[in-house]
Amino acid sequence: MLDPEIQKKLIIAGRNFMKSYSTSSYEDFESDQDLKLPQPPLAKAAMTDQGFALPRNFTDLSMQRDFIRILTERKSSRVYTQQPVSLLQLSFLLWATQGIKDIRGKSYATLRTVPSGGARHAFETYLLVQNVEGLQAGAYHYLPMDHQLEFLHPVEDLPTAISVSLEGQSWASRASVIFYWSFVPYRCEWRYGIWAHRPALMDAGHIGQNLYLACTALGLGTCAVAAFDRQICDSLFGLDGEEEFTVYASPVGTISAADQKHEKAFYQFVEDEGL
Repeated sequence: MLDPEIQKKLIIAGRNFMKSYSTSSYEDFESDQDLKLPQPPLAKAAMTDQGFALPRNFTDLSMQRDFIRILTERKSSRVYTQQPVSLLQLSFLLWATQGIKDIRGKSYATLRTVPSGGARHAFETYLLVQNVEGLQAGAYHYLPMDHQLEFLHPVEDLPTAISVSLEGQSWASRASVIFYWSFVPYRCEWRYGIWAHRPALMDAGHIGQNLYLACTALGLGTCAVAAFDRQICDSLFGLDGEEEFTVYASPVGTISAADQKHEKAFYQFVEDEGL
């Protein structure tokens, strides 16, 4: 252990350094937006010619509409019944997490179903589809500007590919569809420069929470995942790993109340260790 006096001096020195660094950096900083450089696209262009429109008749969905109950019942689910998810349900989940409600200016900003610092919305949504009604199994990319989904390519041995991409978490291979979100840094950096990571970290949470709430409303289960192999995930969707890279994932599947006892097994160590 460090001497208490040395610890105190280090803390004071660190605070003084951060204070001077932050002040001088903010005073000198000019963003690419300030410099009138071209704004990056609001969303990634289609990667293939395999796009198709998603259904929007969300009022036809059977869902829980009591918001207090949705908040109360929201939880992580890792046990799935492997029943199919409907295309309309998937469409709703995509809209709830990155759907566009309006556009400001000709192409200045999108207003979506989730908040984003400066309305930059620097994320793209990719899917590994296993069991969605009407969809071929494989890799997909969501096109929010037109609420379309595009098929990228088939994936050999999907359950294994899912498990490997999520660092061996084999429970996820029973999900009907796995959401993977990528980050496109320059969409944030154009406005926020070296501080782009701040709104980006918050915005990822907004997306994940909306997926939880939308799944809960539909009676589906999900579990946000931060343990993934970035290089494998990037390669699944053709991302370069620099201008765009995977930052988050979340399997989604059908759940059963009878399976809740299996969920408790994930936390058996709490009882075993008396925590």
